[in-house]
Amino acid sequence: MGTTSGRGCDGSFTGSAQEHSDVAFSYCKGLWKEGNSMAILDWSQCPAVESVPGKLSGAWVLKGTRMPVSAIFENIEAGANIDDILEWFDGLDREQVKAVIEFAARSLDQPPVYAP
Repeated sequence: MGTTSGRGCDGSFTGSAQEHSDVAFSYCKGLWKEGNSMAILDWSQCPAVESVPGKLSGAWVLKGTRMPVSAIFENIEAGANIDDILEWFDGLDREQVKAVIEFAARSLDQPPVYAP
């Protein structure tokens, strides 16, 4: 019997790594189009990105590149997919792009934390 992709009761994904990535991509695309802000995410917890003072004014970028995280989601909002992004921006690693999308999907599933 094959594995069915989707969300388990605990919020985890079932299915292959590719199905997981596809679900996360679709999820993030929908959230971004609905107007949710990527600024609410704690990007310091994503190992695929870095913020370096003096590099794009300290914006969060894919590690080892000058590609802003925000550009990934802006392109997704405009209808791009991962293959498009990799074609348009030389030097990007598919796994890094997928890690950013999946991090955003997982983070947005968490309940908000409010300051006391």
